[in-house]
Amino acid sequence: MRTPVVMTLGMVLAPCGLLLNLTATLAPGWRLVKGFLNQPVDVELYQGLWDICREQTSLERQCGQSDVWGYFQAEPVRVARGLMVTSLATTALGLLLASLGVRCWQERPRFALAGLSGVVLFAAGLFSLIPVSWYNHFLDDRAVLPADASPVTVHVSYCLVLGYLGSCLLLLGGFSLALSFAPWCEERCRGCRKAPPGSPRRSSISTVHVDWPEPALAPAIKYYSDGQHLPRPAELGAAAKPRVGFPMPRPRPSAYNNPVDVLRGERADTPDASLPSTRHCQGSLPCDSDL
Repeated sequence: MRTPVVMTLGMVLAPCGLLLNLTATLAPGWRLVKGFLNQPVDVELYQGLWDICREQTSLERQCGQSDVWGYFQAEPVRVARGLMVTSLATTALGLLLASLGVRCWQERPRFALAGLSGVVLFAAGLFSLIPVSWYNHFLDDRAVLPADASPVTVHVSYCLVLGYLGSCLLLLGGFSLALSFAPWCEERCRGCRKAPPGSPRRSSISTVHVDWPEPALAPAIKYYSDGQHLPRPAELGAAAKPRVGFPMPRPRPSAYNNPVDVLRGERADTPDASLPSTRHCQGSLPCDSDL
C-alpha cells in the first residue's frame, strides 16, 4: 500500500517546523535594539531568550552581555522559554509517533497512531505560536520588555520570523497527519456494522420468535419442496434404462367410411338371384353351384 499523501506531507512539514523552532529558541535574535546615545552609531544589541549579543561593524559579535535592564526577568521572556522548550519536546514526541504510525517500510500504516501524532504536532505548533505572538505584541512596550528610552529604537529580529514559520509548519503538518483518523474511523464503523451483537437483543413485540409447527405434507410435495427434482430409486424401485429422445404423439385410431358404393357396377352385370338359374353339367362332373 502506498503511503497516503497526507502522511507524506505531514512527515515533510513537521521536521522543517522543528528545525525552525529550534533555531528560534536558541538563537539570540528575538529583538533588535539600536540607537544608543553614548555608543557608536553602528552598535546593535540582539536580545534572545537565553543571551544578549553586541554587534558592531568594525568588531566581531560579542555575546554574553550583561542584562542591565532586567530583560530576562520580563514575563514574556520567561513564558517564552518554557513554552518553546515544551514545543520542542512535544514536536519530538509527535515525530516519534508519526514514524511508528506511518511505517513507510511496511505494507500498511497504522492510521490511528498517525492521527494521534498529528494531534500532538498540532499542539506543539500552538505551544510555539503563543509565546512568539505574545512577545511580538509587547515588543515595543518598554514597561513589559525593558529597554532604554528614546532615541533607542527596537525592531523585530529574525527569530520571531523563524518562530512564526516553524509554528505554521507544525500546525499544517499536524493537521495533515490528523486526517489519518478518517480511514481509521471508516474501518471501525465498517467493523461495527459487520460484527455480531455481543449480547442478545432484548425481546419486544417486533422481535418475538414464534416456533410455528411444520405442516404435514404429502411425501411427493415434501420431497420436491426440499429442492429435489429427480425420483429417488429407493421409492420407485429399480429405474428402467432411460430411452433416447422423447415420445412422439400418436393420433387416435378412427373408422374409415367410403361414401362411394364400389359394388354399384357389379350389381348391374350380375343376374338376379331371384330367377332360376340353369346349370349345364356334363357327365359326372359337379356343377359350379354345387361346389
